[in-house]
This record gives sequence, structure tokens and C-alpha cells, in this order.
Amino acid sequence: MERKLTRQIHVGPVPVGGGAPIPVQSMCNTPTADAKATLEQIARLADAGCEIIRLAVPDQAAADALPEIVRHAPIPVVADIHFDHRLALAAAKAGVHKIRINPGNIGGAENVRRVAEACRERGIPIRVGVNGGSLERRLLERYGRPTPEALVESARGHIELLRRCDFDDIALSMKSSTVPLTIAAYRLAAEAFPYPLHVGVTETGTAYHGVIRSAVGIGTLLSEGIGDTIRVSLTADPVEEVRAGIAILKAAGVRREGVRLVACPTCGRTQIDLIGLAHAVEERLRGIDRDITVAVMGCVVNGPGEAREADYGVAGGKDCGILFRKGETVGKYPADRLCDALIDLICREEAIDEKSRT
Repeated sequence: MERKLTRQIHVGPVPVGGGAPIPVQSMCNTPTADAKATLEQIARLADAGCEIIRLAVPDQAAADALPEIVRHAPIPVVADIHFDHRLALAAAKAGVHKIRINPGNIGGAENVRRVAEACRERGIPIRVGVNGGSLERRLLERYGRPTPEALVESARGHIELLRRCDFDDIALSMKSSTVPLTIAAYRLAAEAFPYPLHVGVTETGTAYHGVIRSAVGIGTLLSEGIGDTIRVSLTADPVEEVRAGIAILKAAGVRREGVRLVACPTCGRTQIDLIGLAHAVEERLRGIDRDITVAVMGCVVNGPGEAREADYGVAGGKDCGILFRKGETVGKYPADRLCDALIDLICREEAIDEKSRT
């Protein structure tokens, strides 16, 4: 897949755009003013694979906590600002790595200039966040409703505000809660602007429906080469956003590192608790950081053949199953030992590989 080449910005040490790997973002749901709770959540998110974290900064108490959070966070911190430009100035002074604003709602051109100058002096990029649910009234009157063209026109106006302030270190998002609208808006933006695109579908809902809607929206755009960083927005633990984002990148073929789990659907030939086994293997694999494919199959006759391209796998039979590597059987085990045998094999060979590298 050929990605659309955009300008590159740096969110702390993380490059975004310009062909760089696509980082996964999330947003804390702790009160930012509670630095201890926020740092604890950031640590959990970083362990899950989050590469950039965004924090709401709704008031001065939240802004006051930013220096400590920025100092101790293991990943770059983005401050999310609305309405009060003074909070953006405080965030810049605190050393955040990016600021997300809507330049049209922080109090006029002079306030935009102050924020742009503060960010330019410190090398902090700004994400212009356009949202279908908060379009300017003039655009709603002109287009009648949120449309892709309206979102792009809104973005263009905000970008021009920043460029008049001699600021061009910009990322852009064009989010909507409607998947087709989001896709269409990003397609237009990719043609209209050179800036890196932060891709996501907003307000997608609870984990089940949210992951589906995000996978369709984000995955479609990624498959077209559109997108430089992503966030899956879920009404759920933010760790689930990160896991879903990584899974979408892998499914779209733009990220290969890490374990890929494949499993066959159940059918009338299945003689083992395949669903339980697949979930158990998935959970145990979360602690393994290797670029491998692992298969969990339900049939000992066809399983190894169907999953021949997998590095490791198990195939269930009647109360038992086989363990295989690269399609070749390496052992037979009772059903209750299959998961342990699989993980032991992977970990044993991982240790050998690690020793050979050192």
C-alpha cells in the first residue's frame, strides 16, 4: 500500500507524518488535576502500546498539574484546550509536546496569535481539531448540515488563522460520529492539505459497536494510504482503545510487529472448547513482544494445513489437541494443557532468540 506523503511534525520524540510509522494515541479519562491518578493511567496505556497521550485541560487546576505529568510521563503528552487561550499558554509553558485546539473558539485572532507564538517558540505543534458536532453556525447555515465540504472549509479557515500568525507546524483531524461522513471528509482533506492527519471516528460508543465503527472508518482510510496517527474513541477503558488501534493497524497491513492471533470459527466438527482456548491464548500472548503469527484451530485434521503460514499453533481434537510449528506437529497434549504447551514453546524459543541476539 502506498501512503499519501504528508509533512512531518514531531510530538516530542515521536515523528508523525512524512512516511513515519503510524503511532496509536489515546486520551486519559482521569481528572488531569489529579497528577498521580493520571500518571498511573498513562503508565498502563504505555504498557498496552500507546505512543501519544492526550489530556483534557478544562481549568487552571488541570493546567497546574501539567508540569509534573509531563516530567514523569513515559510518552509524549498532548493538551486538549477549548475556549480559554490562557490554558493553552499554560500548557505550552508546562512543556507539553502538542496542543489540540479549535482556533475559532479561543477568543479571537489576537488570542490565536498568542498561542501560536508560544508554541512556535517552544517547537510545539498544534492539532487543528474539526468536529462535525461543533461546526461554525455560518457553515451549518450554508451547507444545511455537517458535510465533508463543510468540515474541510472549517479546517481551511482555522489553518489560515494560524498561518497568518506565521505558524505552520500543524496536524489536522476531521472527525464525525458518522462513519461515511468521516471517511469522505478525510479523503477531501488528504487532497486539500499537506498536513499530517490524525484519523479517528468520534463518539463511537461502547466497546463492541465502537470498535466496529472505528475499524470500518479508520481501516478504510488506512487502506487508501490516508492517516498518519490514529485514535480509537470508545466509551470504555482507554486501554481498550489502544488495543483496538493496534489491531486495526495490523489488520490494515500497516503495522507488522507484535503477535498476530488467527483462529478458525467453530463448527460441527469442533470437539474442544475452541472459544475458551482462543481467549486463553489471546490473554497469555499479551505479554509477548515478537513479530509472529499464532493460530488456534478447531480441527486436528485440517488445522495445521490451514494455518501452515503460522509460526506456532494448536489444533483441537476430542479432549486433546496437537501443538505445531510452521505446520509441523511437535507434540500432542490434553485439552487443559494445550494453552500452556503453546506459550511454553513460544517463550522457550523467544529466550533462545534473545540469547542469540546478545
